[in-house]
Amino acid sequence: MNTASRPDVRRNASPYLYGPETGAVARVLESGQYGHTDVTEEFERRVAGFLGVPDAVAVASGTAALHAALLAAKVGPGDEVIVPSMTFCATIQAILAVGATPKFVDVDPATLCVTDQLVMEAVSDTTSAVIPVLFGGRAVPLASVRDELAERSITVIEDAAHAFGSRDGTCRVGTTGSLTCFSFGPIKNLTCGQGGMVIPRTPEEADTIRRLRLLGITQSQGERANTTTYRVGTFGLRYQLSAINAAIGLAQLDHFNTTEHTRRRLWRTYQQALAPLDSVTLVDVDADHSLPHLCQVRVPHRDQVFADLRARDIGVGVHYPPNHLQPAFATWHRPLPATEHAGAEILSLPFHQHLTETGIDHVVSALAQALKTSGGA
Repeated sequence: MNTASRPDVRRNASPYLYGPETGAVARVLESGQYGHTDVTEEFERRVAGFLGVPDAVAVASGTAALHAALLAAKVGPGDEVIVPSMTFCATIQAILAVGATPKFVDVDPATLCVTDQLVMEAVSDTTSAVIPVLFGGRAVPLASVRDELAERSITVIEDAAHAFGSRDGTCRVGTTGSLTCFSFGPIKNLTCGQGGMVIPRTPEEADTIRRLRLLGITQSQGERANTTTYRVGTFGLRYQLSAINAAIGLAQLDHFNTTEHTRRRLWRTYQQALAPLDSVTLVDVDADHSLPHLCQVRVPHRDQVFADLRARDIGVGVHYPPNHLQPAFATWHRPLPATEHAGAEILSLPFHQHLTETGIDHVVSALAQALKTSGGA
């Protein structure tokens, strides 16, 4: 089959809209109120209700969520933050933005996530935070060491950019007592077009993050409308989520049960289709609990296989090149054998809700041919 006849396999990831998003955005545009409005606040309430938490604070992006969470946790210069190298560079940039130092740690080869043991081996006297990355949507249970981390005044900040809708056991990610950061970017499980969310642990943290996202101004927009001045009480940034983006998120939430069902079904279809390929290892996301964000495999001769599939117009990708090998982060390089090995083998297959089961069969067939060509079959 000509790949050109299979548009669902050309992209590695793609936004999926259900239809009502268009009308929701149009209503915001017609209102003439595009910034942070009651639509944004309704989105915060709906997310908090979905998760079953007291509060949720919407911000402009997942990176903004990480930055705000680090600031709320009072992480800054002289502090060390334990973080896996296997993550998008945004996680590291947020650490640097508060003046802290990343301490890269290795990952479990099967899940590409950190473990309790890897975290505790990296803890030092200057460690102030740990950022477990919920890679591909998989929850990272640090339950056995949470008390010890708390005793050392080390804050756990979950980078759950991939994991909205996932569970840690029976609990939704975002409800396990950590500062949790979600991303609602274009290709996430739930999209706002662009956006993010912080799940605070306390009302004080929620208040701090709300001030941070509005340039440190202490009054709400409504309060400022009735006064001739305003008060800037602290450092802050322009990190608000617009009503336009929140409207998209609200419409997405109405269909999230369908999103969960579809993404799990597609991932399990891949799991079954890939099983006969002996040289391919599927990265485990625990689809019974997690909501898959990626479908990743580990393959021999990855670069050659990547080029072959790209030549066939199949949208494979690599998530992610290890950060400790990036030029910008070379100062904090340390040997991470499992991460480096995985970094040379991982390949992200097309995975999005436009994908069909026939498309998955086509991708897996092309992968098998590419492995033969490369000598990796």
